[in-house]
Amino acid sequence: MGLLDSVLGSAMGALQGGGQGGGNAMLMQVIGALLQGQGGGAAAGGGGGLGGLLQQLQQGGLGEAAQSWVSTGQNLPVSADQLQSALGADRIDALAQQVGMPAGDLSSQLAQYLPQVVDKLTPNGQLPAGGGADLGGLLGNVLGGLMRR
Repeated sequence: MGLLDSVLGSAMGALQGGGQGGGNAMLMQVIGALLQGQGGGAAAGGGGGLGGLLQQLQQGGLGEAAQSWVSTGQNLPVSADQLQSALGADRIDALAQQVGMPAGDLSSQLAQYLPQVVDKLTPNGQLPAGGGADLGGLLGNVLGGLMRR
């Protein structure tokens, strides 16, 4: 987990260095925790990484939407409620508590940004091989670019 920690740390630094403020850093922390399979709840105990997150979304009934984010076509939207249901209310609550944000606000932000982040992390319609050393830098660039809109 050391490599992923350092990669996510550099991505958070890129976001914070971009002058995006604490809210974006908090969202980056949450997405990083989701990619690491952290954030509490029994469902968090499965495999980590982007593949583990996508598997959890599929098991939570968002398989078609999550697959659209990976594929090269249009991203299907999800609602905050759908995402909270798929990831688990306990997990969302734990993540929201960690970053000091209401769970509903966190779910809404994740519903807005997670499809775009997954899409950008899988530019060729495939999961990155083994996470790769460039995943964190890419994650920072993706979130930084999305937040500036």
